[in-house]
Amino acid sequence: MEKLIYYQSYYSGRKGYKMTSETGFKIENLIVLLFTIFYAAAGIIQIGYFAIASSTAPPHLPVLGILSLLTAFSLFKMYKWTVPLAAVLFITGITLAATTLSNSLALQEFGDAMLLNLALIIYMIALLIASLYVIAKRQTS
Repeated sequence: MEKLIYYQSYYSGRKGYKMTSETGFKIENLIVLLFTIFYAAAGIIQIGYFAIASSTAPPHLPVLGILSLLTAFSLFKMYKWTVPLAAVLFITGITLAATTLSNSLALQEFGDAMLLNLALIIYMIALLIASLYVIAKRQTS
């Protein structure tokens, strides 16, 4: 059962209400939870794909997967190092995804690898939105 409680953060000085459940799980912001799920899912998919198809998978996938999982964890726990980690993941993720997309388009037509190309485009757009949100909502202290 969820309850609405009043809180005051001594670290940031913020006051307000947030939803809590009986298990102690605190949801400060639904958007933050969605971006945490995005980063975690992207990390699991990248590591899982590399584990399944390691001979044909790009070698940067496990590094991006680990960075995504670390970003999801730090965003969930609201650590101070979330913003630099999200910025590093954004730069490397966009660069490597764009490189993979351009190589895919150069070597074959768009329709031949449509699922891969659409997945890369969706990943880059979602990574852009999530990273911009994290960077815009950072706490200055």
